[in-house]
Parts: sequence; structure tokens; C-alpha cells
Amino acid sequence: MFFSILENGIYMDVDKWEDGLVLLHLGHQPFTADTVPEKAKQRFTMVEVHCSGADQNDHHGAKHTASNPGAPLRYLSHSDNRNSYGRLIEFVQEAGDLLIRSKYQFLDGIPVVRSWTELENRGSSFIPVEYVSSFALTGLMKENPSNWSDSARIHLPFNSWTEELQWKSFKSSELGLNRMRSFDFSMQRIAFSNSGTFAAKEILPMGVFEDKTNSSFYAWQIETHGSWNWEMAEIKNQLYLQLSGPSDQENQWFKELTPKEKFQSVPVAVTVLKGSIDDVFSVLNAYRRRIRRINQDNIDLPVIFNDYMNCLNADPTTEKLLPLIDKAASLGAEYYVIDAGWYADGAWWDSVGEWQESAKRFPDGFIEVIDHIRAKGMKPGLWLELERMGKNCPLAKVWPDECFFVRHGHRVIEHQSLQLDFRHPTVRAHADSVIDRLIGDLGIKFIKMDYNIEAGIGTEINADSFGDGLLQHQRAYLDWLDSVFKRYPELVIENCASGGLRNTYSLLSKLSICSTTDNTNYLSNAKISINSPTAYCMEQAGVWSYPLAEASDEEVIMNMVSCLSWRPYLSGQIWGLSDAKLELIREGVRLYKNHLRKLIPSASPFWPLGLAAYNAQEGAFGLKSKDKIILSVWNFSEVERKILIPLSSEYGKVKLLYPRGFKTEFELKGTTLQVQLPALSARILEIELN
Repeated sequence: MFFSILENGIYMDVDKWEDGLVLLHLGHQPFTADTVPEKAKQRFTMVEVHCSGADQNDHHGAKHTASNPGAPLRYLSHSDNRNSYGRLIEFVQEAGDLLIRSKYQFLDGIPVVRSWTELENRGSSFIPVEYVSSFALTGLMKENPSNWSDSARIHLPFNSWTEELQWKSFKSSELGLNRMRSFDFSMQRIAFSNSGTFAAKEILPMGVFEDKTNSSFYAWQIETHGSWNWEMAEIKNQLYLQLSGPSDQENQWFKELTPKEKFQSVPVAVTVLKGSIDDVFSVLNAYRRRIRRINQDNIDLPVIFNDYMNCLNADPTTEKLLPLIDKAASLGAEYYVIDAGWYADGAWWDSVGEWQESAKRFPDGFIEVIDHIRAKGMKPGLWLELERMGKNCPLAKVWPDECFFVRHGHRVIEHQSLQLDFRHPTVRAHADSVIDRLIGDLGIKFIKMDYNIEAGIGTEINADSFGDGLLQHQRAYLDWLDSVFKRYPELVIENCASGGLRNTYSLLSKLSICSTTDNTNYLSNAKISINSPTAYCMEQAGVWSYPLAEASDEEVIMNMVSCLSWRPYLSGQIWGLSDAKLELIREGVRLYKNHLRKLIPSASPFWPLGLAAYNAQEGAFGLKSKDKIILSVWNFSEVERKILIPLSSEYGKVKLLYPRGFKTEFELKGTTLQVQLPALSARILEIELN
């Protein structure tokens, strides 16, 4: 074997094939040589790169197999070093003038590898690139090669506006991929992709593969908020997985690599382990905590009031805000965020973009409202949408086309809006001036950064392809965010995109908090919140508590239970609630401040009843710390229900944390907790570990 390591529970084995390299093994158990027949070795590709004009010599259909960089791969060198994350291994190969670096970043103490590919043109001519993988692994079930079409499961996180995080599980055969019997290749593949600026508009850029014969898992996330691809298929009787950013075939991405130019693919993360699917998400949770920007917000977890959902609904005025600010302060909120509408006298969707406060809405000045927020002991926040400009905004009439996405010579118009291009200095200067003015003049401490259009495949301006323009813009936007935090390190920026349509770790590695959904139904909101730690950390998941004025006690309680294991976004028609119902909110906020938010940043998530389906009748979510479990339990049915919750081992004392004034029957019998709940209700319990 040419190269073999064990790092954080992951075994990695690399060998030579002809003059290049093959990745024979990446798994949680040692490599067994007889699992890879000699005749199949060439298919254990470490990296796939395809260049225009090169022969993709394979009966591949739409699969990205036998991709050809224009010349045979030849191994040059490798390095094995350590950095602040852990162990970084790099393999360098060449194909003619193209240098290919395959990078594998292991993270200390976590069975995850972060992977990406770097290309460099060392020649004097252009190199036309159509596809480059960020991760490629063949042999997902080479240790158990029997009938993987029935014994494996693929778990997929379908996603949509107001219907986020709807996980479904399939046999590969149910997705159309069956094991070939008479040939050693197949044109069929399981493939998912996204083209455009809503990276999670149909499905999140992640997935989980489970080998049920031995409880083994591979799980992955692609770290982009734009176009991406992954595919799984059979080759030489082996299952392979490939992850990438945009491609020419799927996303109209093409890169003409100029002499001396370098290109880095979209980074991806892969975990491999033996255990349960809860273990998978716990490991990904730990990984996400490791790669994100260090910030105080994810340590302190302040309580936020936002006046949009079931509340002012983007129609703020001084008259409406002042009493609402008083109410929010009385509930214990620490930030008050004024949502959309503050910058326009009336209808604003197609004219937004200057971000100047409305004199009509705030006749005595916007600062009066901001000062009132501070006087009540809260920090002020505002809603912005800086990547979008209304098509009738005055600035759109004077800015050049280069400031916007352009395709086929025309500005891209989507939902009466223009997509700004953050590569352009005018756009960045404008965005900087907005941020500097709101912070400098008004003292804003929190920005809800929304994004509500799908601008499509990209732009032709200063780009080799539409997809190239999109990727360049999105990387420029990330650079701009870095510059904002360099100037204002304590500023909190929330990631929002019509709810959770861009909740990916290209953005969440920089932004401390995200909106989980725009769903206004408290029962649906609860199920989305239960599933949210599969995609992002609990301390980054902003969950609404937004009771209506006519809400019952149990509706108010469920609203609170559904946000207290995450980041509470208080809202709703609180002006119509009785003092007793307002006290239920205050009780939940006190519990969060005095107890729960101290545990969340280091807790591990688990789901004793599994993830919540859209039609689930019951649900449970747990936060596991060193000495206790915080367990939230929901009854979504319209009848009283005894919920049986299996626990992994015997535990000690159980007590009710919330709400204290409501009788709740529960009993721990061995490893099963029985909780009797009224119809449409929820509770929070604490269980001590033995």
C-alpha cells in the first residue's frame, strides 16, 4: 500500500494505479485488500476532472465517471501536515499542464474529513474545465457486497419554503438504482443537484448513506449556497459517491483556466462511522461548531424578539412599535429586531434598495424607535436584503449593467427584482455604506439578512460561463461578509432566505444564526424545529414562538417548547394575550436564560422517536450533556396521548422543567419514559444521568 493512515477513527488507504493514484478505502474499519479486485482498482478514482475536448471513454450516460483532464494522471508528491484543525493531507498529480491537488482536512477528535480539489494551469494555453469533484469514493459497501439495493438506505432531506427538513429514507432500488447482474456497469444513478441561488429550494446539499448490515454510515454536506451536485451509482459492481460544486452538464458552469490561474472547488465534508443515525448528526453538529467563525453570539445565545411572524408582518410604524417594544422587554427579550418595511412609505417590493428610513412611518425620526429599544434594555436590530434590488429602485436606473446579473445581454429580472453582483466595487461600496450608516448613526447591533429571489444559473458578466459568474459572485459575497465582521466583530447577522432555503455552511460557517422557516403554523413549526439539528447546530437555529391573540394555554406552551432547545425568536400577537399567557412566555424565557442556554452550545442532539415526519402525531427531541438530558416531548394529535420514549440506558431522576404550573404525568420504567400529554400539547423534562 502506497499510503495508509488512521485518523480520528477514519482509515484511509491510497495506492498507485499506473502512474496515478486511487483511493481504495475511506472507512471506519481497516482496509481488507481482497475487497478490491485488481481489475477494479482503476475505478477507485481519487478525483474526477473533465476538460472539454477530452475523451470521456466510458459507457457512462449522465454519470461523471472516466472523466478526462486531457492527459493520463501522474503522481507527483504528497504532504502530511498539521494545522489548527488537525491533520491535512494533500496528494498532487498532474495531467499534462494541469496540476491537481486533492486535499483532505481531518479534524482532531471528530470522524469527519473535509475535502476539496485545487486545479492549477502550469502551461501557456487555456485549459477548459467542465467538471471537478470535491470528493470521490468508490466501494461504499465493498465489505458487504451482497445485495446493497435492498440492504442499504439513503436518507434525503427534502426542503421547500415553509416545508423545510422533510427527511425521507429509501432503498436504492426505490430510487431506481439496482445492482447489475450481467454487466459490471450501469447508466443509472441516484443524483441530486441544485442550480441557482437558493441552494436548498428542493433538497438540502447533504445526505446520509446507511449500510444496515453492519450499522455503518456515510454522511456528507456540500458547503455552498449556490449550485451543487452529488451522485451515487454502480461501477465494477461497486457503489461510488461523488460530491461537487457546479458542473457544465448540470449547472452551466464552465471554467477556462488561464495560464498560471488556480481554481478551488467547493469544499465538502464527509463523516464515516459505525453507530446510529443520531450519532451521525451528533458528529456533524460537532464538525459544524469547529468550522464556524468564533463569535460571542453562539456562546451567550441572547433572546430575540422579531416583529414579523404573526405580528406586524412588515408594516412597522412608531405608533405600533413603541407599545410592542415595551411588551417585548417585559417578556425578557434581549434584542428587538424591526423586520421589513421600515424603509418605505407603502408598497416597497419592486423599489427597495436604498435602505433609507421612512419619514411617513416614523414622523419624529427613526432614531426615536431605536432609542426606545435601548431604553428598554434591548439591543436594536433591522431587516435587510442587500443582495436584491427592486427593479424600480432609483439606483437601478443609474448603475451600469455590470452591477447586476446579466444573461444574453439582458438584466436578470426575478420576482420584480434584480440580483446584485458583489464582485462589482459599486455594489460593495453601497452595501458597506448601508451597514456603516445603520451601525454608526443608529447603533444597530443585529442584521436579519434576508434573501427572497431565485436568480437562476448565474451571470455572463466577466465570467467564462453563467455558473462561473454565480460562483464568483457568491465567493465575493462571502469575502464581503468577512470584511463586515472585521470592522464590526460583535455584529450579529442572521442568515435568512425565505426561511431555510440557503441554510448551508458556506454561510453558516460565518453567520451565527439562521431562520429555520417562514411557516406560520405552530404545529408545523415544531416539527421543522425538531429536525433542524440535522442541518445546523442548535445554537444557530432560530425558531419562532408566535402565538396568536386567541391562543389557548397549550398553544402558548407548545410555541415556547418548540423554541427553547434552540434560539428563541419571540413574536406573535402578544398584545392580545392575557397576563397569564404572557407569564407562560416569561417562564419559558427565564428557563432558557437561567438553565438551557448554558447547556445548548456543548450539548449533543438526539431523537428518541426518530425525526419528525410532516404528519407525525408525536415527537421528541433531546439535548444530551455530560450529566443530564433535556427532553422536549410533543403530542400533535387532537386526543390525549401516552407517549412512550425509549432511552439508550437507565437514567435517574426525572422532573418537569416547563411549564411548572400544569400537571403532567410521567414515569420512568427501566429504559422507557412514559409521558401522558393532553391533546395538542408539549412539555420539557430534565433527566439526570446515573
